[in-house]
This record gives sequence, C-alpha cells and structure tokens, in this order.
Amino acid sequence: MHEEDERAATPDDGAWMRRALALAARGWGQTAPNPMVGAVVVRDGAVVGEGWHPRYGEPHAEVHALRSAGEGARGATLYVTLEPCNHHGKTPPCTDAILAAGIRRVVAAVPDPSPIARGGADRLRGEGVDVLLGVEESAARELNAAFFNALASDRPFVRLKLALSLDGALTDATRRPGWLTGDAARAEVHRLRADSDAVAVGIGTALVDDPLLTVRGVAPPRVPPLRVVFDTSARLPLDSKLVRSAREVPVVVLCWAPDPTHAAALEHAGVELLHAASLPQAVRALRTRGVRSLLVEGGAGLASAFLQEALVDRLIIFRAPIVLGSGALNAFGGMPASTIDSAARWTIVESRRLADDEMTVYKPPG
Repeated sequence: MHEEDERAATPDDGAWMRRALALAARGWGQTAPNPMVGAVVVRDGAVVGEGWHPRYGEPHAEVHALRSAGEGARGATLYVTLEPCNHHGKTPPCTDAILAAGIRRVVAAVPDPSPIARGGADRLRGEGVDVLLGVEESAARELNAAFFNALASDRPFVRLKLALSLDGALTDATRRPGWLTGDAARAEVHRLRADSDAVAVGIGTALVDDPLLTVRGVAPPRVPPLRVVFDTSARLPLDSKLVRSAREVPVVVLCWAPDPTHAAALEHAGVELLHAASLPQAVRALRTRGVRSLLVEGGAGLASAFLQEALVDRLIIFRAPIVLGSGALNAFGGMPASTIDSAARWTIVESRRLADDEMTVYKPPG
C-alpha cells in the first residue's frame, strides 16, 4: 500500500474488501482469461449493492454491484478487488459506470497490471473521486495469481498437487492404484481442475492409473481444462481413457523422440503432439498454446522434475492420516539430498481441514 493510501484507509476498509474477495471467488472457473473480481457498494456503513464478475464476456463486478445499489450508490463507497478498467473491451469501461452512478470513493485491492485496461484510478481521481489502492492486496493477488503471472511470465502459473500419507508417500509398496484421501479432498481437487487451463500428469501415472483428468462432481468450468501428458517418447496407449476421449476434451502429449507410427496413430485419434527438448521448453510451449494456469497432478518423477527446475509456483499437499511404511513410494525420493541448514523453506499460503485430511498450500522460497 502506498504511504498516502495507508493514511487514507479506515478501520472498516479491510472488512468490506474481504467481503468483495468472497464475492469474487463465486466466479471460480468461469472468468478466465479475465480475473475473478468482486465489488461491494457501502453507504453510511451499510451494504447497498453487491456483485461479481460471473463469466468471461459478461458485465464486470462493478456494473453488477452498481445496478444492485441503484440510487443508493450516489455518494457511496465502492470496494472492488481490482482497479476498475478504463477501456472498451467486451464491455464498456467500468470507470464510466462508476462516474455515472455518483460514487464518491473507490477502494481497490490491487492496481490492474494490464497495459490495455489500467488507468482507471487516475481517471477517477481526475474526475474528483477519492481513490484508495492496496487494501487486502496480498489476498487479491493470491486469488488471481495466474492472471497476474500471465502478464509477467512466459510460462503458465504452475500448481503442483500431491496426495500423501503422513510419512510422505504417494502409494504403498504394492504400487497398486488407490485413494489416499477421502471424498472431500478429492472434490477439492476437481474444484482446482475447474480453475485451471490445463491438468497434467506424467506418462508413468497415465500408464498406471489410466486417468480421465476431467472435472467431475463440482460446478463445470466455462472451458474444460486441456488434458496434458508429459511423455518424452509419446507412448500413451491408444486404448487409454485419455486417447479414447480426445475428440471430446482436447489432449496434448508433450514429447521429444516419439515413434513415428505410434505418434501418427495418436494424432489420428485426435491427440495433439507438442515437441519440446526439456521440461522448461515444454512448459513454455503450453503457454504459447494458450495455457495460463497448469495443475500438475504427478507422479513422483514429474513432481521432482518440476521442483528441481524451479517451475512450481504453488505446492498443494493433501495429507491423509495414514502411514504406509517400508517400501512405499516417497513423493520426493527423486530430489537431490539437502542438509537441514541449506534446505530452502517454503511459506504456507493456506491450510485447512477437509474431513479427516488436511490441505496445505505452499509458496516457493523467494
């Protein structure tokens, strides 16, 4: 928060902004490539209007909140989780609607980084509106981390998801497929898929588990996530669930040295092949393909590779209350050894309980 903005903040600004952030999250899976945005109109200490951006291409949060408030917006304060836009896109500028409604004060969580849409705060100030930026900025950035990353990086925002036992294992000594976590945790994974442009596994997981990688059991996203397999030799079986459904939901295989005959058969079945000589190249190829947010679901080899290449932006651990013991597959067994003194420490972003399981989200060091 800028120094002059901090002096202007009131004790209630944070509370109203947290309400706006809760509203923003209602757009989960529906707004990309736009961010999720929420807005609250407050007059004389009471809410007179609320709104959120419900779906890409539809009116923005500010417009919905102002419509809800009606004449109650005149002289009121508008809380919004992103600086109001100041350009004609799929909808008119939100600054126009704010000025027309007679809003006296605007509190925004974070400046808009888009070179096209930004400038709303300056325009509103120029029209005599009191503007405050930076309230609950960290939470607003976290909610739309993939959106902010897309404007600053040539690769997707990567979330690595692992379901582990208490002793850090992905599976038991038999290596047979099975669920470590319960229904609530698995539902959360599908919710994470719904807010991702792509969901990825390594070829080892694809061969053992034969996953479908679709979104099930939660509100369906506006666009189903691309299904991705990191498979150097492109040996994904033609009778796998992924290949058999490739014409319904797109499948991409990232490869380098495929067998020409099998590669042709995969393409004939509707699978798209992307060629990359390294994991960083493969991830950048996905960004070029339009993937701004990538959820990596394992297995152990792929997880270690992403971590070693420093390609993980958030590590999401689902911890099940079981111990698998000797012979179990350790999730981080492929990582190079490190000492206690030299090991970098990750930062907890979020931690919550899902029935008997625990979900913890970590941010990488630095």
